[in-house]
Formats: sequence, structure tokens, C-alpha cells
Amino acid sequence: MPHSLVLNLVPRSPISSGYLTGKHLHALFLTLVSSVDQELGNHLHAQTTDKAFTLSPLQTRSQRGHLQWEHPQAIAAGTPCWWRISLLDDRLFSRLTQLWLNLNPSQPWHLGSADLSITSILGTPQSTQPWANFATYAQLYEQASENDRQLDFAFCTPTAFRQMQFDSALPTRDLVFNSLLRRWNQHSGLMFPESLVECIFPSFFDIRTEIVADSRSKFIGCVGAINFRILGDADPTVIKQINTLADFALYSGIGRKTPMGMGMIRRVRGKH
Repeated sequence: MPHSLVLNLVPRSPISSGYLTGKHLHALFLTLVSSVDQELGNHLHAQTTDKAFTLSPLQTRSQRGHLQWEHPQAIAAGTPCWWRISLLDDRLFSRLTQLWLNLNPSQPWHLGSADLSITSILGTPQSTQPWANFATYAQLYEQASENDRQLDFAFCTPTAFRQMQFDSALPTRDLVFNSLLRRWNQHSGLMFPESLVECIFPSFFDIRTEIVADSRSKFIGCVGAINFRILGDADPTVIKQINTLADFALYSGIGRKTPMGMGMIRRVRGKH
């Protein structure tokens, strides 16, 4: 069952910008996991590919469009923040149950030299927080439309795809939907055919590249909006499977570095 959890956080002391990178938030997630299941924390730390979770950058504002992926200045103590964690594997959520149930707002968590308090966790849809949700894989499929041919996506943090030895920031049909399809087939237990993408074509895009730099490298990714359409004489089952993948994007993200906050996309309705 995919879960998209939003943690509300308040720093007790300023968080310097150097500790707001993807690798530090990744380390904070592993600390949270290890606090209730050391074996699981070690396992996730050792994984190098096919990770069953994604993380967002730390956010300091409620925003439905693009998210923050860089903080040029420190986040001041007392600033309300939120942080999205998505889990794609049922076993991950169940093994972390004690973390969610025994949340203690007075317990400090460390991000660099700063202490954080986790004040609440949102796991169900909220009118003011589009990133909180959950559904079983079967529900995602059952609830997906078998006649909606419009697929609108918001690329909310920089997104890029590995091609051979290099990254590509251009979100082509094949790169977007094959990324979703691969993660769906890996985690859902409901296999979709690779031929799904053949009837999907881009019809609108308003995108730009953004650079995310850290001390070691630069990551160039795409942000913006894209509309894909299902064209031709597509079978209702094919349309339903494609719509399922579009809805699944909220949880899975696409492309590279999703455990570091990149590749966060979600479907939006009624744009084109």
C-alpha cells in the first residue's frame, strides 16, 4: 500500500542551509527508521538501487505549485516546516508503525546541529495539503478512469533521468511513463505491460531546467507542467492502466534521486 505522509516539524534552533540538502534529510529519515527498527535502518542504508521510499526537500510554506528544493539562508528556530515521506512497500509502513503511534513532540531529532520537533504526521487527504494520501495498489487501479485521456502533471522538484552514463532533464513520454511503470510493476504485484506507453503523446508543456548544486556535484532537472494525451483506438483496460500510473505518480516520483527530494511530481486535474 503506498503511503504519502507529511510530517509537520518545528526547529528548536536555526537549521543552516548546509544541512538542508538531500543527503542530510536522507540521513534524518534513516535515523527515524533506526529508532524503531535498527535492522531495517541498516538495510535501507545499504540499498543502492530500487529504494521503496521517496523524500521531499524540507518546506517552509504551503504551496500547491513548485516546491522549495534549495534554501539560501538558514531556517529560523520556530519556523513551521513540513516534510513529505512516501513509502511504496507495505512492509515498510507496518514496520514503522511504532514510530507513527509513539510520536513524542518533546523528543528532539537532529538535522545537522539543529534540533527538530515532529509535531504531527498527516497520512490522509487534506484540503490544504495535497501531498498527504494513501491507497492500496488495488484501490489505485479500481478507482482509475477507463475513459480519461488527459494526463496533466506538475513537476514540482527538479526531475532528471539516467540514460546510459548521463542524465537527461527532458521528460519524454518514454522516460516519464517507463519510470512509473517500472516502480508500479516492482511494488504493486499487479503487472502492467510495457506496451502501455505506445498510445501516449505530449500535447502541452511549460517546462524549464533548474540546477541543484551541493558540495560534490550539480544536478540539472526539469520543473513545470506537461500534458500527455492518450490517442488512437486505445482499449479501456489500457486507458485504465495508464490512468493508474498517473495517479501513482504522487507516491512514486520519477527519475533520479527521489530519496533525495528530486523527481516529485503529481497529477493535477482539469488543466487542459
